[in-house]
Amino acid sequence: MKRLSVTRSGPQRAGEGDTITFHVEVENHGWLPRFMVELVDRLPFVGAADGTASNGEKMLGVTAYVPGGGKRRFDVPLLCEKRGFYRLGPVGLASSFPLGLAEARQSRNDGVQTLTIYPEVFPIVALPLLGSPSQIHRGGFLLPEGAGAAEFSGLREYRRGDNPRHVHWPTTARRNELMVKEFEPLASACIYIALDLAADANLGKGRHSTLEYAVKIAASVAKYASANSIPTRLIGQGARPLYLPAGTGDHHFRSLLDEFAVVNSDGVTPYARVLENIALDCQPGETVLAFLSHPETQSAQTLQALSLLRARGAHLLVVNFDRESFLPGRKPAVAGPLSAAGLLELGAHCLPVRCGDDLVALFNQ
Repeated sequence: MKRLSVTRSGPQRAGEGDTITFHVEVENHGWLPRFMVELVDRLPFVGAADGTASNGEKMLGVTAYVPGGGKRRFDVPLLCEKRGFYRLGPVGLASSFPLGLAEARQSRNDGVQTLTIYPEVFPIVALPLLGSPSQIHRGGFLLPEGAGAAEFSGLREYRRGDNPRHVHWPTTARRNELMVKEFEPLASACIYIALDLAADANLGKGRHSTLEYAVKIAASVAKYASANSIPTRLIGQGARPLYLPAGTGDHHFRSLLDEFAVVNSDGVTPYARVLENIALDCQPGETVLAFLSHPETQSAQTLQALSLLRARGAHLLVVNFDRESFLPGRKPAVAGPLSAAGLLELGAHCLPVRCGDDLVALFNQ
């Protein structure tokens, strides 16, 4: 084994559900051939979908013969089962040839050492976004360009600081005093994604957990927002605070995906406190995407926080998880952490989600 070396190369980023290929090369630096060489690697993303992933070694394959001074190359396809940031390796070699009575091993740090798997996203045709008032600039600034930014609502007398471009000259000439056009702002959608990263709010295992469903939904909503130039921001309170300010475009969407890939349910902060912090920061008309999977003992505080958001003028898009469906046994559907009637009284748009639901159909019905 001392005369053998192994390298492994492959992608450093992939999407959940993608099949990636690792390229493995074994080289024999000695002049004698080597037989029955096993290639082993530490691949923690294998088995992560059902929550059985471990840090143990995985068999990449066996090469029956490596000639003296020669090389053997082969490809290993692997399924990216679950989003996350994974440290791979070290890749190593093992052999018990010829009698199988003893085994020799060696490990090398060559090859790809990290792999980021982004959450799977699904298509969304439309979202019930009511929007927030556009800001109309005065003074030396022009009105925002683009359809639907503002509409004409009437005329009024000129005031100091009004944009001269808005002077309505025919009326000014007729009345012999400066008259300016007044505009009324229209709705401009903005999304505030609020993840619940408390440990007691996550039920289920692997990809079939409330957090994984929430991340998948959040990433899909962010993709929809990016495609439609809708400002989007993100907040969560896990072991480390999570906050991304509002932004648009592909670069901002990539930043969101980087966060979605690594978020974990390792926090202790109740979701109600996260929503209260949003109420202090949100803009009137902004749509808050909330995920409800908290224990029932926190329902009163969460309902109060949602009411505070509505009082601040926020619109609510609520994903209400059926907690029981994510537990072993899949019990019959029950109400989520908050009743649908209570959410409707707040004027929230509510989407009940159970484990196994078709999210594409649910969000595009």
